[in-house]
Amino acid sequence: MITFTSDRVVAPRRPPPSFLRTVASAGLPARPVGIEPVTEADLAGLPPAAGRYLRAMGVVGRPRTWSPRAHFVGRFRRGPDQPWMPMDAWQYNSGVEVARLLRMRLTFAQLVPMRGWDTYRDGSGRMLGKVLNLLTVADGSGAEFDTSELTTWLDDAVLLAPGLLLHARTTWDEAGKNSFRVSVTDAGRRVSAEVLLDAENRPRDFRTEDRWADLPGGLVRAPWSTPVQGWTVLDGRHRMTGGAAEWQFPEGEFRYAEMSLVDLALDVPAGR
Repeated sequence: MITFTSDRVVAPRRPPPSFLRTVASAGLPARPVGIEPVTEADLAGLPPAAGRYLRAMGVVGRPRTWSPRAHFVGRFRRGPDQPWMPMDAWQYNSGVEVARLLRMRLTFAQLVPMRGWDTYRDGSGRMLGKVLNLLTVADGSGAEFDTSELTTWLDDAVLLAPGLLLHARTTWDEAGKNSFRVSVTDAGRRVSAEVLLDAENRPRDFRTEDRWADLPGGLVRAPWSTPVQGWTVLDGRHRMTGGAAEWQFPEGEFRYAEMSLVDLALDVPAGR
């Protein structure tokens, strides 16, 4: 069980206007042309663990999810020797056209605001961070960020909106009795991960080597995972209560984010 000891941030009830404006201006498709309910036939041929996972997550019998919007609060740190900072994050993902827009607000030394955007759009990933919304402290792009951000989109789909995975761009492979591998291809790029299931066939961890850590010495490819804190049930669907993000470096594990899921809205048009 993951325990959080960070200072809590107050969670706003509505997405920040600046976040909505950015999502609205991204030009993402409003909604798919047709949304057919998922049937057992759609799960035929999948690895047994993957089929159990999709059933447990309440996918069968419902229309295919195409756009989750999530709100997280928790804490974040830049390095193992760096202090934890309160975090508030909003994100919008699209499955009609693979895209991810995440806005994170951090507070350094309990006073100085830092804002960051992690984005994946048109096959390109970018990480941008600013202090006081003026001074750029991080700005990364290129092939490694493209792959990393697409991998994070896959992680979001597995944990927040499994319906996004029932698409021709996704492939499934067996990995074990209680795990499976899932891959997604977009813009000529393919990423994959292993998903480990708990006793009720819900994800307990997502593990991949298709991400790069942005370290002081440069980008380093390393195993990355997002262990899940727990689950609840809302509207007949399992919904994660929170989780963490961590790197597995040769010198040891580095957990850099811990978060609780405050709100999850499905199939919301961009910018609404």
